[in-house]
Amino acid sequence: MKKIVTLVSIVLMGLTAKAQDSAQGLKGAWFATSQFGYQQTKTADEKNTSLSVLPIVGTFVTPSVAVGAGFGLINIKAESDAGTAAKTNLIVIQPLIRKYWNVAGSLYFFGQTAIPVITGKEKESELKVNQVGLSVSGGFDYFITKNFSVEFSYDLANFTSTTLEPKNGEKTTVTNFGLAHVANVDPFYNTALAGSNPNLTSPLSFGFKFIF
Repeated sequence: MKKIVTLVSIVLMGLTAKAQDSAQGLKGAWFATSQFGYQQTKTADEKNTSLSVLPIVGTFVTPSVAVGAGFGLINIKAESDAGTAAKTNLIVIQPLIRKYWNVAGSLYFFGQTAIPVITGKEKESELKVNQVGLSVSGGFDYFITKNFSVEFSYDLANFTSTTLEPKNGEKTTVTNFGLAHVANVDPFYNTALAGSNPNLTSPLSFGFKFIF
């Protein structure tokens, strides 16, 4: 019995040491990833889509904490058999901080806090959109190799302040807090996008990460 306990203890100590060495190796390492989000709704002859692409670069300031920033684009489009009713291209700038926890082997869970800043204009109506937010998300990161991983994340909570400024009309500011979704906007914006009812970003996203 003592031999079994001793053997198990040695194995556990070896696994712990290996995990600690691996974690220590991330401190000072840089990473590059690109997150993708996609939403589509169809009603009769109408199709509304939202596509987001957000390249992110960051560095590990401790073995399990990383800071970074993203710069990307969100494309929102409302279409029907008659043609394109509305099209919006939004620029996204997003500083963030992440905390990682090892689940098992090469699988990690991470929590992320980000401050997305979104700005752009609807092409047809020239409606200007500006949004500042604070979002909290969680996700899983699976390391296929020590320098390459696949990650999935889902937004858990967010706070946003959205300013909508039509070409000929008064400016509207909308403050929103939500759980498990992202950036609901004022019905005025939904109307400007032909009733597409979009979120500014997708709640579910995935991406590939490179460590160097």
